[in-house]
Amino acid sequence: MAAAHFVFVPLMAQGHLIPAVDTALLLATHGAFCTVVATPATAARVRPTVDSARRSGLPVRLAEFPLDHAGAGLPEGVDNMDNVPSEFMARYFAAVARLREPVERHLLLRADEGGAPPPTCVVADFCHPWASELAAGLAVPRLTFFSMCAFCLLCQHNVERFGAYDGVADDNAPVVVPGLARRVEVTRAQAPGFFRDIPGWEKFADDLERARAESDGVVINTVLEMEPEYVAGYAEARGMKLWTVGPVALYHRSTATLAARGNTAAIGADECLRWLDGKEPGSVVYVSFGSIVHPEEKQAVELGLGLEASGHPFIWVVRSPDRHGEAALAFLRELEARVAPAGRGLLIWGWAPQALILSHRAAGAFVTHCGWNSTLEAATAGLPVVAWPHFTDQFLNAKMAVEVLGIGVGVGVEEPLVYQRVRKEIVVGRGTVEAADTSLRDQIRISTQKDVHAGSRSILHPTGIIIIFSQSSIVRPTVQTKLTRKNGDARR
Repeated sequence: MAAAHFVFVPLMAQGHLIPAVDTALLLATHGAFCTVVATPATAARVRPTVDSARRSGLPVRLAEFPLDHAGAGLPEGVDNMDNVPSEFMARYFAAVARLREPVERHLLLRADEGGAPPPTCVVADFCHPWASELAAGLAVPRLTFFSMCAFCLLCQHNVERFGAYDGVADDNAPVVVPGLARRVEVTRAQAPGFFRDIPGWEKFADDLERARAESDGVVINTVLEMEPEYVAGYAEARGMKLWTVGPVALYHRSTATLAARGNTAAIGADECLRWLDGKEPGSVVYVSFGSIVHPEEKQAVELGLGLEASGHPFIWVVRSPDRHGEAALAFLRELEARVAPAGRGLLIWGWAPQALILSHRAAGAFVTHCGWNSTLEAATAGLPVVAWPHFTDQFLNAKMAVEVLGIGVGVGVEEPLVYQRVRKEIVVGRGTVEAADTSLRDQIRISTQKDVHAGSRSILHPTGIIIIFSQSSIVRPTVQTKLTRKNGDARR
């Protein structure tokens, strides 16, 4: 059998990029050649992880392709989702789509020169409908990669399929998601459909749906045991094969790879571990809202005062400090001066080694925006969450964590930032932050780590998918991959 060669085309956003790279690494550990397509700045974020894997002998590589900024009318340096101004988003997606031809030429040339096996499968983020043309040009199958949970996908699919919002004028009026055994309520504001809530993006949303319907299967970074009915329900609703590959973060077993996952951390792993080692088990509150969300100035103050009043040691990740106003920065510096000397709080200014922190025995709760990566990492580590969603799939992920899995509490946010009729400077007050943390500790004692981390069957057995998409089997898949159990405990 000829060697399999998977070409990963992730969305250049941390929540999509990280699980795609981890999935490539998992496949590479079982002998498949994997190429990860990325822009230069995006590649730089994951290069330490990929280079480490290559040094250990894994057949994985990064293929860098710069965007045509001038041709697309983009500012120089804009090649990752977390630094694209909203007014340039359409141009950004158009510029990324123009990568199809150079990527195709590169892959065919490398195969002709013997630098890599011929591509046998394209695994593309659902936000890249142009990848269907890439796969067609390479004459290989295409899998749609989702970095979100099956619950979110099925809810969104059923709401659209059964017209749940038909006749509902109020974007904030709750409707029951059709076709689920459990009663789940959502609003159009919380689950509008992928890109369907953005004026002018209707064609792009239609292109996404068309490409998804025409794909040869679906790969989801989720855990089968966490949501078996939703995995099965989505596979049936879409009428195609579905592979669960999560939690892919379990690829990283060492402190070094955990710390480097996703980007170079703003704090050294040893320094971070020393701080955590000095805390009681389950005592630390970890606060992070991902790479895109930035609290308003007054909201940042309320959050900080709530954490300080909780009486628990905390780690707060402050991403892109330059995006905070002067008043917020001044408060954060003052807060740091009050809590850091006594070890009460640690502010990380930039990227944090999140997987390393969550897996430490001192971690006790995670205040999160409910990006699926973060939610799954918390569940894998056995940590309860304080759910504070902001937009996109985060509201459905929050419902998954709080209502379905029962591993967290919400802070009461029901309206996405982009749907607020009046811009709210304070969405969640300091008392809510303190009360949510206290409620979490009093009410929730979860065994998620045992169920998910140590005993999951959802880690993809790569041999199955490699065989299906080997060079000798370039057809629509007809065999469901086998799943295997991975054991281990990364809690420090």
